[in-house]
Amino acid sequence: STVHILPFFPFSSDDGFSVIDYLEVNPAIGGWQEIEDIAGDFKLMSDLVINHVSRQSRWFENFRNDEKPGKGYFVEADPDEDYSAVVRPRNSALFSSVETVNGERHVWCTFSSDQIDLNFRNPDVLREFVQIVRRYLDHGVSIFRMDAVPFLWKEPGTSCVHLQQTHEIIKLFRTLIEHHSPEALIICESNVPNRENLTYFGNANEAHIIYNFSLPPLLAYTLLAGDCRHLKTWMMSMPPAQLGTAYLNFIASHDGIGLRPLDGLLSNEERDKLVRRAQNAGGRVTYRRAREGYDKPYELNIALYDLLQGTFNGPENRLGFERYICAHAIMLALEGIPAIYIQSFLGTRNDLARVEHTGRNRSINRQTWLEEELESELGDPASVHARVFRELKRLLTIRKKQHAFHPNATQYTLHLGHEIFAFWRQSINRDQSIFCISNVTDKEKSICLADINLISIDLWQDLISGEHYQDIGEYLKLRPYQTVWVSNKSANESSES
Repeated sequence: STVHILPFFPFSSDDGFSVIDYLEVNPAIGGWQEIEDIAGDFKLMSDLVINHVSRQSRWFENFRNDEKPGKGYFVEADPDEDYSAVVRPRNSALFSSVETVNGERHVWCTFSSDQIDLNFRNPDVLREFVQIVRRYLDHGVSIFRMDAVPFLWKEPGTSCVHLQQTHEIIKLFRTLIEHHSPEALIICESNVPNRENLTYFGNANEAHIIYNFSLPPLLAYTLLAGDCRHLKTWMMSMPPAQLGTAYLNFIASHDGIGLRPLDGLLSNEERDKLVRRAQNAGGRVTYRRAREGYDKPYELNIALYDLLQGTFNGPENRLGFERYICAHAIMLALEGIPAIYIQSFLGTRNDLARVEHTGRNRSINRQTWLEEELESELGDPASVHARVFRELKRLLTIRKKQHAFHPNATQYTLHLGHEIFAFWRQSINRDQSIFCISNVTDKEKSICLADINLISIDLWQDLISGEHYQDIGEYLKLRPYQTVWVSNKSANESSES
């Protein structure tokens, strides 16, 4: 029901995240009319690339010439000061030297020398973004993804991440957006450890939605190891989102699989095991500069389909498709709102040629499709792309009919050993239960239905396979990587109730 279009503005690098002009649509892909047409058919999510702007933007050119708008718009600093406390998401230089009419200046670059950080101490910058948001609303955008928002405010002598001023800016934008369009939403992109990520809900007065950033690496680790203990521990520690807020569940995106959200969840040895598996599957690793001065793995750059074509025991394509579908079946059932990256929907493989062409690790999972090529692949029932697309579409069709999969419906972790990941969802009005049970190993497993406390007077059915269970004392056999959604209501019963 919702489409997220990645940055569609003129840009100079990072596949759109180095914006040259926030108020124009990249003419290579269309114009505002096309954006409005899409918004007419779907809820539309757009990126608000708020932390930085392109070096080629008019604002930065004016900054160099000491002219408005642009004068005072960028964070300047003395590179000889001590910035060891600053949390870095990259291992590139924190500052970039630039010649201006007033001589050499050093500007703050959290992500790259082409992406210059904006100075929100200047109220003119804030006013610019208020106007930008208003324009997006007028063009049909109803969900704003605040990109890289934890780094927004810089304060000397601090970590320059998650500062209180950043949270106040989010609150302000929420107030203004809701005043204009009560149905509009904010989602914060905060690729950080879980405890820090949760702060962006505020007191239900900041982001309406936050990404579940720990899920992608944890779920991948679970399926590669055939062991769900870490995933289960994390899930039990997650507070339910308040009504009116929600988690966004995903397992792949246009960025890599972030590793910082694993802090405190996996050991360094386990994290490194995941890194090696990605490298062995043809992936790349992006690093960040730690406070201690050395580089640490920041994200895995790899197509999810390739990452899951094997386990920690080595490459193994026999069950790769099943492992991949299992990952999505788990994600789709979790408390929150599911999101599927277009490349994952299509089962896209590593695009190593694009990495070679751009020189950027993230290009590995940003394939550009020709319409005819894609239609041909999806038209071939035997192709990986068609098989993945068909099965994920089927799961989504089933899921959307279930009241127990409401973003805020009850979720409770079940304990069926470390090889079976299971949890219970119950609809808000308590009329539907779904027991979501996944075999995370490459071996057949069995569980007794009595162990999950099925109510004997209800009729139980697996929503995915259609199989009915007459005896709640019987054993349920699960194929390698099979998921079942055992419900007391059929798909049609739930959608009609």
